[in-house]
Amino acid sequence: MAIDPSQFHPHNVTDTCAVWNVLSSRILYSRARDAGCDFCITRFVLYECLHKPRQISNQAELRLQKRLEQERNLGRFKDYSLDIVDLQDVHIMEKRQRLSKGELVSIAFAKKTRQAFMTDDQKARKLGHSELTPNMVQTTPHLFGWLFFIGRLSDGEKHAIIEEHHSFGRPLAKYFEQMYGRALQYRLTGGSIR
Repeated sequence: MAIDPSQFHPHNVTDTCAVWNVLSSRILYSRARDAGCDFCITRFVLYECLHKPRQISNQAELRLQKRLEQERNLGRFKDYSLDIVDLQDVHIMEKRQRLSKGELVSIAFAKKTRQAFMTDDQKARKLGHSELTPNMVQTTPHLFGWLFFIGRLSDGEKHAIIEEHHSFGRPLAKYFEQMYGRALQYRLTGGSIR
């Protein structure tokens, strides 16, 4: 399913990889907030991001953790718990897919709260599409393309975003480039590709 950069749901339940990818560029994150986007996480994703023991922590990961802590101190990336019924839904999904608990819990919480689920993992996207309406599963490149489509990002900022994202060892530069091109096509054709 092709991603439509003319549409983006502003309220997002993010999984761990999406948290890191959104925070990997100050410009991208700032423009998303200016455009009315907000991001929340489940308590399990908070654990994965900040407290889960790691074999090796590198400087880029520590810097991203610091960014997340700073945003949380400002009241952003609020965390939420699930109740027993939600966890039963997670158990059912777990049997169908081999995904991390953070991804599964994020899908269940997005479903419960009718928010978008934001992930950059292909398997999580596939399961999200089966559990939520397709337009409620989003990615960081989708956010990037949408911000260009609505004019919140300028052509001059594209390189800086990709460069900062890459400096954290994040893997989405190729997809950012693709979504940038798609956003320009959508703008030229009035919101769709014919």
